Amino acid sequence: MMFEGKRQKVKGKRKDRRKALFIVFCIWFFMGWTQGEAEEWQIAVPDYEWSFPQDHWAREGYKTEWWYFTGHLKSENGREFGYQFTFFRVGLLPTKPDLDSDWAANNLIMGHAAISDLETGQHYFSESIHRVTPLLGGFGVYPDTLLAWSRGPVGTQDRWLLRWNGDAFDFSAVDAGKDMRIDLRTRPKKSLIFQGPKGYSKKGVGESAASQYYSFTRLETEGSVTVAGETFDVVGESWMDKEFGSNQLDENQVGWDWFSLQLDDGREVMLYVLRDKTNAVDYARGTIVLVDGQTQYLKRDEFEIQETGSWTSPETDAIYPAGWIIKVGDEILTVQSEMKNQENQAELVGTLFYWEGAVRVLRAGKKVGRGYVELTGYGAGSVPGL
Repeated sequence: MMFEGKRQKVKGKRKDRRKALFIVFCIWFFMGWTQGEAEEWQIAVPDYEWSFPQDHWAREGYKTEWWYFTGHLKSENGREFGYQFTFFRVGLLPTKPDLDSDWAANNLIMGHAAISDLETGQHYFSESIHRVTPLLGGFGVYPDTLLAWSRGPVGTQDRWLLRWNGDAFDFSAVDAGKDMRIDLRTRPKKSLIFQGPKGYSKKGVGESAASQYYSFTRLETEGSVTVAGETFDVVGESWMDKEFGSNQLDENQVGWDWFSLQLDDGREVMLYVLRDKTNAVDYARGTIVLVDGQTQYLKRDEFEIQETGSWTSPETDAIYPAGWIIKVGDEILTVQSEMKNQENQAELVGTLFYWEGAVRVLRAGKKVGRGYVELTGYGAGSVPGL
């Protein structure tokens, strides 16, 4: 009977998610119908002219864009946490429709926040999604320090915020109903680097299967996190990714595995593998960031990722990899998840669930680093994005 009750609860959640997804689809369809198909999205190009700090702000005209933060934090008493904070800009139309209304929007803003309590094994996730309108959320314009904001989940008064502090980023997210909160400030320990030559990150053979992509691979981080109503002052290190483009996946691709690893010797490793409908590797690239910030770009045949285990979500039935051996040249690294259950399940967009988790890195059985892994497109009906 307990098992049956759980199944009914899950079915109810999925029904609510389908309703939310239908609402999003209606918004998208209506905006497309009012504007027509005359305009086209910009795509990532290999000769993009970067301009900083302006390019930290939103880049209109591209269909997707995100500011992605992950990291490891520790409190004064040694309590350890992994965290994720993300703002997504989801383009509905390349430009705002010519309508005399504050509700006319050409973008959605979606926020995801997660905390993994490595002591208790509990994973907390919260989300928000709104049309970009004056009362719901939006994106700042350079040189305003505000990069993005949105209203929080239902019952939460405080806004979710992302700001430029002159050197790096400050951000906060709160969910009053789940008693969780993230308030963090960052500054760079290493300079910004490009992922791919001049920040052009290919994701497939198609012309538009690419993004403009840069990272801060080590951000000194301080602030506080709140879980189960208890607040902890924390310090640690973060990784920040910014990407924008318009069609990052080829038609035959269903998802990706993404690794961001911070090694104790001062290097960082970013790897991504895009999978086809048979779950085989379709496209893969990587970056090694040396101690001095110089980058080495890796092609598919220059590294190997072997799965060593799996974990099945009790909520979505998705089967995710749960351990890896990574070979880059003569170096062999073992990557292990800090917690099995670090799955994010969006209730507002029912097809959106993915694993985003804190990991440790070992060499010959000795811990030599830490990082984060993202796994999308696993499980029946999973869609990596809106």
